[in-house]
Amino acid sequence: MLYATATPADKRVALRDGLASGRLLRLPGAFNPLSARLIEAKGFDGVYISGAVLAADLGLPDIGLTTATEVTQRAGQIARMSNLPAIVDADTGFGEPMNVARTVQGLEDAGLAGCHIEDQVNPKRCGHLDGKAVVDDDTALKRIRAAVDGRRDPNFLIMARTDIRAVDGLAAAIDRAKALVDAGADAIFPEALTGPDEFEAVRAAVDVPLLANMTEFGKGELLTARQLEDIGINIVIYPVTLLRLAMGAAMTGLDTIRAEGTQAGLLDKMQTRAELYELLDYEAYGQFDTNVFNFTL
Repeated sequence: MLYATATPADKRVALRDGLASGRLLRLPGAFNPLSARLIEAKGFDGVYISGAVLAADLGLPDIGLTTATEVTQRAGQIARMSNLPAIVDADTGFGEPMNVARTVQGLEDAGLAGCHIEDQVNPKRCGHLDGKAVVDDDTALKRIRAAVDGRRDPNFLIMARTDIRAVDGLAAAIDRAKALVDAGADAIFPEALTGPDEFEAVRAAVDVPLLANMTEFGKGELLTARQLEDIGINIVIYPVTLLRLAMGAAMTGLDTIRAEGTQAGLLDKMQTRAELYELLDYEAYGQFDTNVFNFTL
């Protein structure tokens, strides 16, 4: 009932333990708190909270328009609804190094298990669009050092995302990944790699956990969990998949209602009332209400 029973500290330990296990952790992207609960119910390892999804939820493109406050608040609402650890996209950290440190502390307070900070020029853009620009080495490393220095719980995962592959090539991405690890990053997110060979090259270059972004309609090949496991990837995210599925179904449904004047033909495609109530744990609320209001006037 209400929110998760696991504490933020418990979730951070669980994420660290999962990474230490050597198995691949699968984190679908939640587009709202209820979808985070569904991810847990379906047996996944964690919840990912995409910056692109948070922006889209506000009707905005993923070009750095969201604020630290908006991201922290919404990420906290999503994270508290699941017992799984949640990792959030913190873009460039929302400012200079001191702002990055403050962002990390805000995310800790909101109950997140970790975040990633990227090396794009601010304002950033979606990692799978052309025309990206990245900051120099010194600026990128300062962001990660600030994030590491800012956190208070050592189990809060600081991941460094680098977008330099699409700008300067794979060799530059490997060099930057190594430098980001030296700066204190707990894990590396090499964005927009094109296929298994590139993941293998980065895997051979660093000895910290690696994240693979399996986003649809992007620069890279969609690899299976088995392929990623064989390479030695530690985390795979499906950041926008659920939002795209939901919006695709919504588009079809609205078209059907306009064309047919009723939603009757869509019922077999819907989550039923019973399925929704089960996901919400509706029964527990009823029991709680009975236990509280157990008197007569």
